[in-house]
Amino acid sequence: MTRILLTNDDGIHSEGIKQLAGELELIGDVEVTVVAPDREQSACSHALTLHRPLRIRKLAERWHAVDGTPTDCVNLAVLWMLRDEPPDLIVSGINFGLNLGDDVTYSGTVSATFEGSLLGIPSLAFSQEVGEGFSYQPGASFARRMVEEMLDNGGVEHGLLLNVNFPVGDFRGVHFTRLGRRVYKQSITQKTDPRGRKYFWIAGTPEWEREEGNDHHAIASSYVSITPLHLDLTDYPRLRDIGPLGDRFANLVDHG
Repeated sequence: MTRILLTNDDGIHSEGIKQLAGELELIGDVEVTVVAPDREQSACSHALTLHRPLRIRKLAERWHAVDGTPTDCVNLAVLWMLRDEPPDLIVSGINFGLNLGDDVTYSGTVSATFEGSLLGIPSLAFSQEVGEGFSYQPGASFARRMVEEMLDNGGVEHGLLLNVNFPVGDFRGVHFTRLGRRVYKQSITQKTDPRGRKYFWIAGTPEWEREEGNDHHAIASSYVSITPLHLDLTDYPRLRDIGPLGDRFANLVDHG
């Protein structure tokens, strides 16, 4: 039996996780366990709760809500709740809204898969573009077929970490993509509350580089975008050719 851990960052009551769970449960010889935040945790990134205790609430058989982040959910599930029979695959989503390009660093949905990868478990993140008449169902069905295909052909590859985004409307096909780049025209708005204290809103309008081959271009062209990710952030070309900067820093050491 293949054991799948399902989580998200929109909260355990979100429609996206319900539809994805329903589809994954249709796969033969698969057991799905849902461990997800008890409320929305969007844009929480890879946050891990260390300053207070965490609580788990059982809502139904193999459905558990945690008063923490997606990363907390993965840790509690793998290292405690399922420690005797750890999951073979971690699935996160389906997120309400895309997780493209640089935004994966903010995403709680994707960060849940980062944590899964750190724990040595293959992981998949699924996100849905939001627009007029959007539905989670096509993406949920695609996710099921994707998992079935992996299981039917030798199992899930060790170390696999995929970020999958679904466009609104009919899918024209699948593109394997690199992360795109987006620039926010960032703005800070200052206001004053009724007691005269200042508060601030961080806002901004994203502008994407629509280059062929990146995830944003694929979604804009109505293709499912699949981006392989990894957690090694080392800049290897710079490391190999650190140049004069290396000599300058080496001279900072006081040998006296």
